[in-house]
Amino acid sequence: MTLQEIYELAIQMAIESDPRGEATVKKLLLKTKEAYNELPEKKKKYFDEESLHNPYSDSRILFGDKKDEITHILAGIDVDAASMVLADRLSSKENPIDLVITHHPSGGALASLHQVMDLQIDLYTNLGIPENVADALTNERMHAVEKRFHPVNHGETVDAARLLGIPLISLHTIWDNLGDKFMRNFITSRSFETVGELYDALLEIPEYDRAKKEKAGPLIVSGNEKSRVGKIVVFFTGGTNPSKEIYQEVAKAGVGTILDMHMSEEVIKEMNKLHVNVVNTGHISSDSIGANLFLDQLEKQGIDVVSFGGLVRIKRT
Repeated sequence: MTLQEIYELAIQMAIESDPRGEATVKKLLLKTKEAYNELPEKKKKYFDEESLHNPYSDSRILFGDKKDEITHILAGIDVDAASMVLADRLSSKENPIDLVITHHPSGGALASLHQVMDLQIDLYTNLGIPENVADALTNERMHAVEKRFHPVNHGETVDAARLLGIPLISLHTIWDNLGDKFMRNFITSRSFETVGELYDALLEIPEYDRAKKEKAGPLIVSGNEKSRVGKIVVFFTGGTNPSKEIYQEVAKAGVGTILDMHMSEEVIKEMNKLHVNVVNTGHISSDSIGANLFLDQLEKQGIDVVSFGGLVRIKRT
């Protein structure tokens, strides 16, 4: 496969798994094109034209020729400049690496991570939170995230990729969408009465089973094993965590149990007060689920995959 074909497959799979639905995503892409066409020429040079067909701003080809043929990939959850040197060293040891895939973004994909949080508005609205409230609180959080990442050194890892001549691609929300759909399907395929039953079921998932053995498995951080689950929701995608205020609105909407990759201590205390159960499934192991679903598809195409950087590689096909 070429780098472009891998990139396009990732976008396609993410759109098909998007919790908003394919129709909504395609409508948003159309609006993006209309907004671009209405821009004055002097502003068009700053417009991210990739957003015309890829709605996930934190998932981009960061370096590399789209025509490059890819046969060997190094894939990880976290990739930095040292990781790019590792890829180069592996290549020198007759284990050629023609592409590095990172889940957590770098470069412009990190600087624009806040933009994908717009996805969350529809998720909260579908739970029964008033659209205007979901919109206002999400936009407030988006601005905070933008300011948080603004001073970060975005280019270090991308510079290392360029100097070493190794293509680099970021697949953040793209992999999160795959993991989110997997978990939603897993939850809806069975019924649970207690948080303990839900917890035990999570350990049937190989990524969580392995994480548990390595002392990093799922944690019940609000409620307990005997707590009744009520309505369960999965929050695995949308860039990063929302504000405490959004979680409070989720509680008001009648949610009984939240499955989240991770949650701040401040929010956990609030969820305890509101009697909402929370299971932190684990950040890296949860990220690995979406990664594995995508990498399985690449291996079907004959591409060799080497996992590192925290990625718990589980093959399902």
